[in-house]
Amino acid sequence: MPLIDSHGRTIRDLRISVTDRCNYRCVYCRTGEHGAQFAELSMVDYLRMARVFVSLGITKIRLTGGEPLLRNDLLELIRELSTLRTAEGKPPELALTTNGHLLAGMAVPLRKAGLGRVTISMDAVDPERFARITRVKGSYQEVLEGVRAARQVGLGPVKINCVLLRGFNEDQVEAFGRFAREEQVVVRFIEFMPLEEGRVWSPDVVVPLEEVLERMAHFAPFHEIAHEASSTSRRYGFDDGCGEFGVIAPVSLPFCGACSRIRLTSDGKIRTCLFSLGEYDLHTAVREGRSDEDLAQIIEHAVAHKEARHHIGEPGFVQPGRTMVHIGG
Repeated sequence: MPLIDSHGRTIRDLRISVTDRCNYRCVYCRTGEHGAQFAELSMVDYLRMARVFVSLGITKIRLTGGEPLLRNDLLELIRELSTLRTAEGKPPELALTTNGHLLAGMAVPLRKAGLGRVTISMDAVDPERFARITRVKGSYQEVLEGVRAARQVGLGPVKINCVLLRGFNEDQVEAFGRFAREEQVVVRFIEFMPLEEGRVWSPDVVVPLEEVLERMAHFAPFHEIAHEASSTSRRYGFDDGCGEFGVIAPVSLPFCGACSRIRLTSDGKIRTCLFSLGEYDLHTAVREGRSDEDLAQIIEHAVAHKEARHHIGEPGFVQPGRTMVHIGG
């Protein structure tokens, strides 16, 4: 039986954060005053929990952080995850989200371990602007090399996630259109969400989908591409057939009605939405030696109580206690 929540949505996508440490201090994410706040579990524990999730119908697993490449034992987890089998007898799709800083030297071993594709967070294609956003000098070239290495070893389609903030990088849209075409990657622009440590989010900082499309139209003509109902991104292809970009618009165009995702934090808590105000403690059950059947019951209970939608921008909206870096993207 697949995991189906009380709103009729089938849950197929699991996102596992393996750390809340990060070597960047991006302005829309971290204040720079705090490091890791939660525990990191052993890869054996993540693997056991993932195995139970897959037995319940999960078919896609994305490893996130923090910055997951900071975990020295990540390759072993990927190797073990690739041996799991879904109900259809296939391995789950394995993906990874990274800031790309360490990716160039890791691309080959990641692919050999069984990773299928990567998404790289990259918020400018100008080195100085990039350093201003990440607050790490000289980091742009490392990420660019990581992008190219991932594409060369077949970790694709390589996707680039760009969080747009008014006053920082909204004028990078056209440049990213050129980057998508020249580097043969899919660029996805993400509306800024209220998940940052500094709690400075406001609607005025959000660069909405329509503005992104207006800016890209100045660069080159494009058309919309059909996308899966559960996809977070609206997809667009350039009319000459060279290049693709997308827009993830949780603020101006929420996609909650088709959400297929569930999250596991680095300390083993289940979160059914980025904006959940509560969590379900899976790791304590593991630590207490409870059975896989017990773990499955906890997961099924969490899915049954998955929220219908988020409430960004509505009166009474409450930002979750954990911020994005401590949840997992």
